[in-house]
Amino acid sequence: MSVATPATTVVIPAAHLMAALVGERDELLRQIERAFPQSAITVRGNEISASGPDGGTVGLLFEELSQLLQRGEHVDAVVLGRVIDMVRNDVSPTSVLTADIVRLGQAKPVRAKTAGQRRYVDAIAQHVITFALGPAGTGKSWLAVAMAVQALHAKSVNRIILTRPAVEAGERLGFLPGDLMAKIDPYLRPLYDALHDMVGAENAAKHLERGVVEVAPLAFMRGRTLNNSFIILDEAQNTTPEQMKMFLTRIGFGSKVVITGDTTQVDVPDGRSGLAGLERVLTGIDGLTFVHLDYGDVVRHKIVADIVAAYEKSGEQAAARMRSGKRRD
Repeated sequence: MSVATPATTVVIPAAHLMAALVGERDELLRQIERAFPQSAITVRGNEISASGPDGGTVGLLFEELSQLLQRGEHVDAVVLGRVIDMVRNDVSPTSVLTADIVRLGQAKPVRAKTAGQRRYVDAIAQHVITFALGPAGTGKSWLAVAMAVQALHAKSVNRIILTRPAVEAGERLGFLPGDLMAKIDPYLRPLYDALHDMVGAENAAKHLERGVVEVAPLAFMRGRTLNNSFIILDEAQNTTPEQMKMFLTRIGFGSKVVITGDTTQVDVPDGRSGLAGLERVLTGIDGLTFVHLDYGDVVRHKIVADIVAAYEKSGEQAAARMRSGKRRD
């Protein structure tokens, strides 16, 4: 004889919170029901009850959603999807989605949007060198710039250095028109855009003029020692092994480094990526860590996450076919 699981009941403190929680025409409530099909969810007045195998998880989900709404957070279908993933993985959405990474003046604070992004931010804070590996749209560059701006304003570093391999020009930029800044601008534009969003275009220009923010192609790092700096190497999958070693040995005292890359988008002409096999080589070094983000951390349009997931599935299937072929041989 099976014992019925007692229902979990959550009391929502205000009617307007209840309306925001279930969504227009109960669309958010329906989304939760689809996510937990084995649970029965009942709404009566300002009380929500959930029974079934996942009743406790669903109750915790509604408690977290209520707290987010009480703190003024907007919850839509996309945010709800992330909150569901966090609760399923025993991560508190409230602690992830309401913690400021950087807040400058009256500007909207920068915050992590997924549990993976929160792990990434924490890793940067706790380590000298952080590698962030993941697909497009996971906020690798954006959050790195946010942490760099935060470190600069906290005076824990004296400058920010942004660098990226200029693969398409083979690091030979002389034939492009303009001065050095004009030549490398197309390659570093994503980092510029993030910097402008953090501090504003006017402040970004002032930082560049004063040398507080420095931008340079990776080839220009050779021979330097970078002290008291927050250094971001973007698109690191397009470094060669020699360039990666050169860059890692530039790091001086008082500096923090973030290296971002997507190993599925290698554009190095001969395919010799400086990221390939690097985690195996460097794992175990104190003060250095690798953070992996995946399609669940994509914060662009949902279709981007779906595309990334499709590519990942295709890659896994191809790898399985190769393993099967080797076993037959």
